Amino acid sequence: MPLRTPLALLTAALTAAACLTVAAPAQAHTQHACSPTVSIDGYSDALDKTTYENTYVGNLSALAVDSDGSLAALSDRSSLFRLDARTLKPRSVVPLTDENGTALDSEGLVVAGDGTYLVSSETEPSIRRYSRTGRLLDRLPVPDALRVSPAGRARPNGTFEGLTLLPGGRTLLASMEYALSGDDSTTVRFQTWRRTPHGHFALGAQYAYRTDPGLGVPEVQATPDGRLLVLERGFTSGVGNTVRLYLADPRGATDTSGIDTLPTRPEARLIKKTLLTDLVTCPSLGATAKQPQPNPLLDNIEAMTITGRTKDTLKVLLASDDNENQTQTTRFYALRVRLTS
Repeated sequence: MPLRTPLALLTAALTAAACLTVAAPAQAHTQHACSPTVSIDGYSDALDKTTYENTYVGNLSALAVDSDGSLAALSDRSSLFRLDARTLKPRSVVPLTDENGTALDSEGLVVAGDGTYLVSSETEPSIRRYSRTGRLLDRLPVPDALRVSPAGRARPNGTFEGLTLLPGGRTLLASMEYALSGDDSTTVRFQTWRRTPHGHFALGAQYAYRTDPGLGVPEVQATPDGRLLVLERGFTSGVGNTVRLYLADPRGATDTSGIDTLPTRPEARLIKKTLLTDLVTCPSLGATAKQPQPNPLLDNIEAMTITGRTKDTLKVLLASDDNENQTQTTRFYALRVRLTS
């Protein structure tokens, strides 16, 4: 496993995905600080431009800790990998398809309490539930307004990117990447579903989140206290990627499911957010970039999962989507995030 930072730190961070109990190094935040609340333990390019069982290991759009302690990694080319949590080495790959056997543009991933997979696709958009062998089990309802134009008001390649279960496992939340037509360009919608007693999911409340100008939301993860880690991302040709990590709180936000355009009602309360870090401020740790970047550590970061916690600190794993492009890299990042009150 070719590591670009001290082996012990990254191994500990990756091992946390398997056992969820590894203690944080005492000096982690001061040694590799990105901000007062975020530090980076290391990164790995071990899977960059590799294949497994004749399947390209890249295009990664989502990560999750699987029920067996491995890492589940979802490709937007409709492949679901299981990775060894310590080495990142692939253990298996399962192809996913829709009801007609067609590959998905799969973007978001949740491992449910029963071990099944919830997977979002941004094409329609849709959320489907799969067995551990990839058999399609269910499909969730989607509000008409969130469908891609002309069926709805969403832009192509701008729909469900992030997917997470809130604490308790009964509420699913999906984040739109970009704003709906008619909404302010910086206001995106987060849709929820409630699990029914029969195991299906019914539409729930919807909330509004304001991004920084020019950025979208590629991923969202629920924290143990019901708040959200939100990734915001953008790209400027010749400059590179912008990737920011926010702590957001949907509690107290207005249900926007009945509001046609946002923000048109001044009394509507948006999800509050607090910047944890702009990843451009992280130490580069000797990383190199294949295209211009404001920090050579950065790439097209799109996947995020929480792999463990100690008191008020979360262990967070990120991954970049290389788009099967020679100028981009499949890269994993091990962070420690201290939650603020």
